[in-house]
Amino acid sequence: MSLAKILVVDDDPAVRNLIQRFLSKQNYQMESAVDGKTAIAVFEQFNPDLVILDVNLPDANGYNLCQEMQSRTGVFVLMLTSRTDEADKITGFSKGADDYITKPFSLSELGVRVAAILKRQRIVTTAELQRIIFDQLMIDPVRREVTLNNQSVPLTALEFDLLHFLASHPGKVWRRSELIQAVWDYEYVGDQRVVDVHIGQIRKKLETDSGPDKMIRTIRGVGYQFEIPDPTEEADKSQP
Repeated sequence: MSLAKILVVDDDPAVRNLIQRFLSKQNYQMESAVDGKTAIAVFEQFNPDLVILDVNLPDANGYNLCQEMQSRTGVFVLMLTSRTDEADKITGFSKGADDYITKPFSLSELGVRVAAILKRQRIVTTAELQRIIFDQLMIDPVRREVTLNNQSVPLTALEFDLLHFLASHPGKVWRRSELIQAVWDYEYVGDQRVVDVHIGQIRKKLETDSGPDKMIRTIRGVGYQFEIPDPTEEADKSQP
């Protein structure tokens, strides 16, 4: 089994070297970068499984860098920052971050989060490779693409995983804790409202004027449910 590859991007040499030394002892392959330009160059050559990414870099915005990296390979991203504001966390998750840890942090906590994220790399079964099609919505797990009315829908890696999971079980109601266990694939140690953030982002991208209404329903006091769009109702709404 090949060792997981991790890229650390932080302009603080003390933090960068500390993380690199610690995770090297956990038998991960490590590379590091001091800024955004170097990070992209190393990213392309190293092809990491996980990027530990500082939000504030001298030449780049970490959130935008996260988005760019994920658009290339769907890599897992752990945001590393001194910001503790809830709005900053929401921004990170909306840009595709898989997890978020604030400075100062303990190395043991970092190790747990890294191991937990990397556990999400699992074998995909044949059933999971099948396209899911509901009326004008198509979800392709092989290409990791979503189209609606033949138009591409740009989703982050986690948004895709969450939508694909819900659409794979139409009609079933899921609690937030169950979605975290199934989609994040580990006992997430953060706020369960992270699920709400991702659901909100998916809805903004799917529920347009030309798209179906409320494919993902909120079940008050419980969680969420993927409801199969009814072509008859959509046709009725289009009638004058």
